[in-house]
Amino acid sequence: MPTASRTVPAAFAGVLLLAACGSQSATQGDDAARAGGAGAPVNAAALCPSGYSQYGSLPSSAGDDPSVAPSGTPTPLPLPSLTGPDEDGVQVTGLYAWEAGSGCQADYSAAFEITNSGTRKATYTVTFSFLSSSGGAVDNVEQTVQDVAPGRTVKGAVAMKGEVMHTPEVSGVDVLKVRSVPADEAPSASGPCPASGVHVYADQGDAAMGLRVVGLRLVNCGTKTYELNGYPELELLDERHGSVDGVRILQGTGRISTAVGGGDSPRPVTLRPGEAAQSTLAWRNTTGFGDPVNVPYVRVRAKSGAAPVIVQPELDLGTTGQLGVGPWQKDETSRATGTGAERPTSPLPSPVSPTFPSP
Repeated sequence: MPTASRTVPAAFAGVLLLAACGSQSATQGDDAARAGGAGAPVNAAALCPSGYSQYGSLPSSAGDDPSVAPSGTPTPLPLPSLTGPDEDGVQVTGLYAWEAGSGCQADYSAAFEITNSGTRKATYTVTFSFLSSSGGAVDNVEQTVQDVAPGRTVKGAVAMKGEVMHTPEVSGVDVLKVRSVPADEAPSASGPCPASGVHVYADQGDAAMGLRVVGLRLVNCGTKTYELNGYPELELLDERHGSVDGVRILQGTGRISTAVGGGDSPRPVTLRPGEAAQSTLAWRNTTGFGDPVNVPYVRVRAKSGAAPVIVQPELDLGTTGQLGVGPWQKDETSRATGTGAERPTSPLPSPVSPTFPSP
């Protein structure tokens, strides 16, 4: 087994996620969530995310020796004393190192709990930072956990996998950022079609020389045509989902930049099932006199009366006080292979509903 000192790769790829324990559809998950605090027995299966090989790989030195089997056991690493969840309801409960002989392809994993203290079912997106002994970040990993009911606590595990040797060892993990939205307003790029008949989400965006651009995407996943004509309706929200005042939402992006593709006049768009449309958010993060404005969330209605979806473009508006939004335009690439629902232009990471693995 490894010791607390462990060499970890510098470049990480293929980070896969698991939300474990406390599923709202399985009552045994809630019992496990309440029982599994600090000092509880380590459930190795819950700590090696399902996207990684679990207990099926042998160290290369084992060769064909049938007596050598993966241990399935990680090495716990020390964490500061646990004081309960932070103000966003997230608490790291364990950090573990995995050796090749353990059978888990992750190098490190962290266990965590999310407690929903609100009044609505929520979907959480949490960014974890794996830290070196000097306190610097070795890697940041994002995970989405769906459908956490009010008053419930769910458990999860997040892991990282390295590709290059001889980089700082991991000795800690921190909750870097927590975002949550009501589950019935969560964005989706694929999966089951919402009652609205459309998937709505934001892409990863682009930034250069203070200019920020994020695409809004809409895919008709229903069985009927979907009509658009004009601009998405936007409401800016702060970290507690309160309305943000003092920012002017401009129709068109031309006054932000003429080079971002959202300056055309609106025109009718008809989407058949599987077809997609796109819009553009554009802003500058210039800072002058006054306090900079940061807006993590935007509530989007594709058209008047449409069901709202809350996306997370992380608007760093500086002191400009302006956000440009382009009109809906048909995405002609969406049917390149199959339907737009099967191949969104820039999909979000697929969220994982909480499930609890069998002991």
